[in-house]
Amino acid sequence: MKNNLQKINPIGLKQVKIDDLFWNPWEKLVKDSIIPYQWDALNDRIEGAAPSRTITNFEIAAGRNDGKHYGMVFQDSDLYKWMETVAFSLSVEDDPEWEKIMDDVIDLIEAAQEEDGYLNTYFSVNEPDKKWTNLKNDHELYCAGHLIEAAVAYYEATGKKRVIDLVSRLVDHIQSVLGKEQGKKPGYPGHPEIELALMKLYKVTGDTKYIDLCQFFIEERGKRNPDHYYDIEMEERGGPKHDDDRDNDYYQAHLPVRAQKTAEGHAVRATYLYSGMVDLASELKDEDLLEVCRTLWENTVNKRMYVTGGIGSQSHEERFTVDYDLPNDRAYTETCAAIALIMWAHRMVHIEADAKYTDVLERALYNGALSGISLDGKGYFYVNPLEVWPHTANCRHDMNTVKPTRQPWFGCACCPPNIARLLASLGSYIYSSNDEELYVHLFIGGETEAELSGHKVTLKQESNYPWKGDISYSFEMEGKTTFTLATRIPGWCTNAEILVNGEEVVYDLDKGYAKINRTWSPEDVVEVSFHMPVEVVRSHPEVRENAGKVALQRGPVIYCLEEMDNGKNLQDLSIPADQNFVVNHESELLNGVTVIRGQATQTDRDQIEDSLYSTKKLNRKNREFKAIPYYAWSNRGENEMTVWVREE
Repeated sequence: MKNNLQKINPIGLKQVKIDDLFWNPWEKLVKDSIIPYQWDALNDRIEGAAPSRTITNFEIAAGRNDGKHYGMVFQDSDLYKWMETVAFSLSVEDDPEWEKIMDDVIDLIEAAQEEDGYLNTYFSVNEPDKKWTNLKNDHELYCAGHLIEAAVAYYEATGKKRVIDLVSRLVDHIQSVLGKEQGKKPGYPGHPEIELALMKLYKVTGDTKYIDLCQFFIEERGKRNPDHYYDIEMEERGGPKHDDDRDNDYYQAHLPVRAQKTAEGHAVRATYLYSGMVDLASELKDEDLLEVCRTLWENTVNKRMYVTGGIGSQSHEERFTVDYDLPNDRAYTETCAAIALIMWAHRMVHIEADAKYTDVLERALYNGALSGISLDGKGYFYVNPLEVWPHTANCRHDMNTVKPTRQPWFGCACCPPNIARLLASLGSYIYSSNDEELYVHLFIGGETEAELSGHKVTLKQESNYPWKGDISYSFEMEGKTTFTLATRIPGWCTNAEILVNGEEVVYDLDKGYAKINRTWSPEDVVEVSFHMPVEVVRSHPEVRENAGKVALQRGPVIYCLEEMDNGKNLQDLSIPADQNFVVNHESELLNGVTVIRGQATQTDRDQIEDSLYSTKKLNRKNREFKAIPYYAWSNRGENEMTVWVREE
């Protein structure tokens, strides 16, 4: 096996403790509300919510209940993502009650697993004769991937190996069916996900067969030998079925991965695949594959990403379209896609140690992902538009995916457990290290431990981010230790100051990270100050939807206007960009948010005649506007919202 390509390594959940004014309520919400709420949803105990039947499906497959499988072909994955959330929570804090429930769930899954290792309740119950006949559409490998991720997380949290043995039997079965060898199917998943999961399984077991299977899935994708595998598979099962009209780019299988240059197809599938590609490139020290990842990254974030960090602009097939096609009122921007972008960015920064990846991670975290869950943890957005007119969205058939309020659950419920597992694993995204450097990626209060220059070092971070740009670091260690502290200077920040023990220091700025190398003492204190004015954001002129419009950003947070604060017809408002905005924190609003106020103009409605069109020039009058963080919209009932506002 070749040497690993990574420059830095993530510091895991067990070595990180979060104690942060902004994130503490979310962390508490995961443990006290989200985990039990979603457990109730999986058991169909949420009144008025779409049924899940996920636990029932496993009981039927295990012979503990009667009936047919209900729901999506990938319904199993809802349970697996919830399990991963619980496992992450147990890594942070022991909880015997939830650990017992997890062990009972693993018992149930083990009972549902077939003797040869196969595990998928849909096929075990409904169509046992159709296993592995439709890799393109049927999500068997996708579900397996999420189970592997849950297993690894639970093993790392508790040290219990039974669940690793369970998924090892499943992967052994997969390898007996799929591969290049004689008698096996040369197939790969229509929904990538298992690739990154296999790399996680390799890291905890050290067994290279998991790398080999990951590499097979990635390298075989999109090839023609001489025919495309999905066409061969379709003919073998007797011709086209549902969903077979989708082009191969929907599955990122239109070309071999090394020939791909643009982000295509289903946005979640794409970014899960790219995450697996980075993991594989890192482990095999494959610079050519990494260069493909860089090319796809640049296309995604510079031509196909919303200002909120959302990706996948079209509801049809939940997909990327073409460069700069970023409509606001029809933006799909699935919550899962923002989360997958965060996962991809996190992997890229460990190869490159470049803050441009963490800048996108932060943008997606505070905006495109966090908007997917209500402040009480009991409502969810699958779709995260940047402009909503409820009376239009509730009427138009071509906007039927846009919901003005969050939903308690979904028949296709991939997003709720996905945002839960992101929040539960937040600590793993904050810090990284190597032998001599400690990196701070996110400004989230708490502490971490790292081994630096042969010494154990505890870093404590204090902040009131994202509302204020003042960060402080202090250290605990035995004696003096020489190492480099690398703290990110966010891309949105144009003026940063760093003090060590009250004195300004000169630092090297290396790919967006301020690096301070010195012999540190336990009493040293580092103060980092980011100037955090309100910034007026404009789009590339090719983004036609935003021509003549601006958005407001302060720190990492994108803002929006809601009807609740500004009245109806937000599109009639215009904001002079050259003004002094007023910023204040409202602790009683939306669990405590910093709001932006300023001057705007709108049409003087007293002059409007009862005619649809007129040649008469309408006067405009001055008024005040109020903007709130985008992630917090739709927590006060159904009302209009917009991110982009006309520029005066």
